[in-house]
Amino acid sequence: METTTTASSLEKIIAGRRSVKPTSMNGRKIADETVQQLLQMADWAPTHGYTEPWYFVVYGGDKVQQFCNDHAELYKQFTPTEKFNPGSYDKLKSQGDLASHVIAICMKRGSKPGIPVVEEVAAVACAVQNMWLSATSQGIAAYWGSGGMTFHPAMQDYLGLGDEDQVLGFFYLGYTDEPAQPGKRLKPLSEKVKWM
Repeated sequence: METTTTASSLEKIIAGRRSVKPTSMNGRKIADETVQQLLQMADWAPTHGYTEPWYFVVYGGDKVQQFCNDHAELYKQFTPTEKFNPGSYDKLKSQGDLASHVIAICMKRGSKPGIPVVEEVAAVACAVQNMWLSATSQGIAAYWGSGGMTFHPAMQDYLGLGDEDQVLGFFYLGYTDEPAQPGKRLKPLSEKVKWM
């Protein structure tokens, strides 16, 4: 009976996971210890050859606004004048105003070059999913964003990454007062699975 209850609870958490944009967060802070617990769950992701390629840079407290300011300034510095959008600059600068923490999601290439990059990226994505499901189970809102300077070499440098490493996005954590949105999928599962 316990196994059935556990499976049912896990299914409910998985099906209940949602993206909550940082602008829908309410500014309430999460204890650093709680964020550390989420990171510990991330650390249990599957990893080919035990390369454990996930690497997280965590911004909390005043550092959230500092990161957002720096992100906006990187955008301003490295975007050609004709492509610069003041609205994008302002959005990057204020993106974390209501978030409690921002976590840079990075893939640090393991020391086993035979392992394909796609597998290292997949391992990091699994780590983020672990963290996200753990957050969902605790009523914490989360959002994985990859806009702005995410994939620009300047962000890689900003985070102290090597040439073979990658920035995969930013994970915003906080709380929200908004009710959970109903889940949806646009394509039926039958279109995404082929039984042989």
